[in-house]
Amino acid sequence: MRSKPRRFKVPHTLIILLCIALLVALLVPWVPAGYFEPGVAISLDSYRVAEHNISIAWFASGKQIGFFNAPFEGMTSGSRNGSAIGVVAFILLVGGAFGVVTASGAVDRGLLRLIAITGHHPRLLLGSLFAAFAAGGAVFGMGEETIAFLALLLPLIRRMGYPPEVGVMITYVASQIGFGTSWMNPFGVALAQGIANVPLLSGAPLRIAMFGIFVSTGIAFTLWYAERHRYRDAAPVESADPADPADSAAPEGHKQHAAPALAQALTMADRLILVGIVATIVWIVWGVVAAGYFIPEIATQFVTLCCFTAVIAIAARRLTADAAAEAFISGAQQLVPAVLVISLAKGIEYLLGGANPHAPSVLNTFLHSMGTLLETWPPLLAAQGMLVVQTAFTFVIHSGSAQAAINMPLMAGLSDLVGVTRQTAVLAYQLGNAMANMSVPTGAVLMATLGVAGVPWTRWFGIIWRFQLLIVLMSMAMVAFAVLTAYN
Repeated sequence: MRSKPRRFKVPHTLIILLCIALLVALLVPWVPAGYFEPGVAISLDSYRVAEHNISIAWFASGKQIGFFNAPFEGMTSGSRNGSAIGVVAFILLVGGAFGVVTASGAVDRGLLRLIAITGHHPRLLLGSLFAAFAAGGAVFGMGEETIAFLALLLPLIRRMGYPPEVGVMITYVASQIGFGTSWMNPFGVALAQGIANVPLLSGAPLRIAMFGIFVSTGIAFTLWYAERHRYRDAAPVESADPADPADSAAPEGHKQHAAPALAQALTMADRLILVGIVATIVWIVWGVVAAGYFIPEIATQFVTLCCFTAVIAIAARRLTADAAAEAFISGAQQLVPAVLVISLAKGIEYLLGGANPHAPSVLNTFLHSMGTLLETWPPLLAAQGMLVVQTAFTFVIHSGSAQAAINMPLMAGLSDLVGVTRQTAVLAYQLGNAMANMSVPTGAVLMATLGVAGVPWTRWFGIIWRFQLLIVLMSMAMVAFAVLTAYN
């Protein structure tokens, strides 16, 4: 009897990134490294070819670059305010905090009550959350913050019968759509306009209209996907039965639990913990908008919530001190795979020579080559080329503010050469950066978000690529409209 052929299994995300890193390590020594002359404006004329190509050893010491050094260098790159080290610390602390919050049982009881109220209108709830996170991305550049909010919302998503990727859509994807269509984000459009010498917050009417169109499209896709993949379509949560065959049909790890807890009134401990969660969310929003809080402060806010929850749970005899400590460790451990993915993703940037425009790197060579190519194109094609360049550059530079600082000086000058308004160049930067961040496997925040949700990147890409293609086509149409109308 002939054995059945084995079906192809997509490799683990770490294996995919390791293969990309190996390919980069083999190619980089053969590509001329370059830099933009320090002390002068970044432009095609300020680009210089380095005397030597970047040499990559298998193992390196000191300031040399080594293939096997990439995971460590990636994990320790950046600062406490950004990836990788800042994001790594952030997600471990937030994971631990939510481990304690979940162990208290208050969230479970609160979610069951919320589902009892909104269970007949889940589409309204999902759409409202998507719009709220999109507004966060548009107003104050929400990005890394969605990791924590996703951890908070995942139990609700699962209780309603939806797979965890729906939570990624209504938080991270929504924030990126908001970022890409923002008319006022100080870390994105405002920064890029300032660098390009465009009046701050100008061109808002088109961007606001674009925000409405893109967000509506995102909500429609999310609701379509959520309903097609909902585990339970019939019985409301109140009538859930552990023996219900619909429960046994749900995929492992996503089955709805029975709801006897609905018969239990929320205790004072439940109410205090839930009030603490809401207060923390309000505190975070205020801190980001009014006080300039970022990763260190937000992580500390969740540590504060963790301690508050532990004290209440211990006082109510739901947890012992040791159990609370174990819950924190368990919550952090669940996000270790995401930490490793982030480290290797940032290690690829390290192998390319880093993101400093004034230090020799292959990234600078790529940027200069694209700029030289676009210089000879007609305006309509050149603008689309700018969008492509910004999208491609997102594979290695994910931060919107960092990409603006590196790319916009060159793109602004390039737009003058090819007859495209600088406002259009800013628009291409916005759309290229934000929309690519939805799926690039080297994105630290995306990989951290998927790690929290427990969704492998390969599965995520299989889900999002159609929507990503639609968004790319919409972005190209918006850039073309901007060129044709001399958007300014």
